[in-house]
Amino acid sequence: MTRPATWTLLALPLALGACGGGGGGSSPPPPSPPAPLSTRFDVQPCLDQVAAPGMTVANLFVPDTLKLDLSKPNGFPNGRQLADPVIDIELALLFVDLTKVPKTAVAALPLDPPGNDMPFRADFPYLAPPQGNPPGLTPGGANFVFRNSPASSYVQVDRMGMPAVSTVLLSTALKNSYNDDSPAVDGTRKYVSTISSDLTDLTDELAKDFVKLGLPLCAKGL
Repeated sequence: MTRPATWTLLALPLALGACGGGGGGSSPPPPSPPAPLSTRFDVQPCLDQVAAPGMTVANLFVPDTLKLDLSKPNGFPNGRQLADPVIDIELALLFVDLTKVPKTAVAALPLDPPGNDMPFRADFPYLAPPQGNPPGLTPGGANFVFRNSPASSYVQVDRMGMPAVSTVLLSTALKNSYNDDSPAVDGTRKYVSTISSDLTDLTDELAKDFVKLGLPLCAKGL
């Protein structure tokens, strides 16, 4: 069978390249494989990195309260706006090197929704309209009962100042005791060792996933 002339022209440089001829020198060596990723990490650099001006990640998470400095621009972690992707920003603070990528790096991943499922209002109460068929509110809220119970009637059931602490950094066995305690207890450093230990374990397990996503780790390999 005959072949088109172009086949011969294409085959010649390929054959020469395979044997190192053709006047072009030898083929460049293949790129070196990346260094193997560590399986154990020191997370202290993550806890020490700056979460907000004058505040480290450790200071932000302990005590577990929502911080607000009125002299600085608002928006999580300085206060919280309705559209702030709080948990995604917290994950970035805990795992990602913020000197290389912004704190919104995790929130920008394609798997996240582009925004709230319903648009927020431009005026008070700013929350999106309720979905479904809730009872309509009359002007002035005449058909809405505002509770005026004393503070003693309320029971603390959860702590969500920094929601990643309870939902990510504490094992299931400690969640109830943590939520029953108050932020005042955090000043005793009761949960600091557990938070650091659990963050270490999570980093050891998830490091390769962050690297695959192109997110640089704040933790240092051991």
